[in-house]
Amino acid sequence: MTATPALAITQGDPAGIGPEIVAKAFRDAPQDLRGCFVVGDVATLRRAAACLERPGETSLPIARLASLEHLDQVPPRCLPVWQLPGLDAEPAPWGQVSAAAGRAAAACVVWAARAALRGEIAGLVTAPLHKEALAAAGVHYPGHTELLQAEAARHARLPVAQMPVRMMLASDELRTVLVSIHMSLRDAIEAVTVDNLLQTLEITHAALARSLGRAPRIAVAGLNPHAGEGGLFGREELDIIAPAIALARGRGMDVHGPFAPDTVYMRARSTRERAGEFDVVVAMYHDQGLIPVKYLGVDKGVNVTLGLPLVRTSPDHGTAFDIAGQGVADAASLIEAVRMARRLCP
Repeated sequence: MTATPALAITQGDPAGIGPEIVAKAFRDAPQDLRGCFVVGDVATLRRAAACLERPGETSLPIARLASLEHLDQVPPRCLPVWQLPGLDAEPAPWGQVSAAAGRAAAACVVWAARAALRGEIAGLVTAPLHKEALAAAGVHYPGHTELLQAEAARHARLPVAQMPVRMMLASDELRTVLVSIHMSLRDAIEAVTVDNLLQTLEITHAALARSLGRAPRIAVAGLNPHAGEGGLFGREELDIIAPAIALARGRGMDVHGPFAPDTVYMRARSTRERAGEFDVVVAMYHDQGLIPVKYLGVDKGVNVTLGLPLVRTSPDHGTAFDIAGQGVADAASLIEAVRMARRLCP
């Protein structure tokens, strides 16, 4: 293996901005990308590198890896690619949903996940994929998180239900962890149970205790406006959320709430002027948690999957089909995801 533990970066949906932000990161942040390689297709990455070319500049070199043992020998500002067999010979057209692109994106994630589970690489950073393309390809998981959960469960020979995972979105100002991920709002409300919330708190506490080196201070957002206002706007806070918090505190976790969802993020946010009151906010559903973090800056946010027996991070944006192939996509969130993965690796 390499002197620096290798991180795999999956190319993402080849019709989206994933390949070009990967190429841009290798071009513009070579020190951060040392020890990283891309799992994907050489032709797709060459096309991505070509769309970044500036007048008078040399193209970003693409190196096809024969072995990870030689990764440290790849020079800076060169994009090393692990060519995955079985991918289509021609890259998918920019900006179009297709089953072929969905299959390619999923295959890269599965290869990298299995390599990480076998201990062959330190972890993986995933470029964006497209959920509609995944579905068109017959992939029975709505996104990265569920696909990685299934692979980890298979590796451990466990039912998926015994490999609980949670999504954390983190930036330098704010962290949030979600009780539920990719489901309808109606189903997400039904998923707010004592067991699910307690499990979320346990996963969050364990993960942040490892990364912070101390017990995290966890705030819990309510489900209803004003956190239910004492039962006037719903009883979930009284009947579900508060009992789960009490159980967590009884197990030694530093958990507080439930707090009004529209103000708890302001209290948790850390800035140069003041430290946040909490290390993380547990949100009841997807948009409740992700909107505040993304509003503070998509370029700074990193998606981290908690609960897996491997390190996985990703940028906090999607495939951006509308600008794919134009060379204008921002690689900042991907670079932050690589930095975060390095910090999380043992």
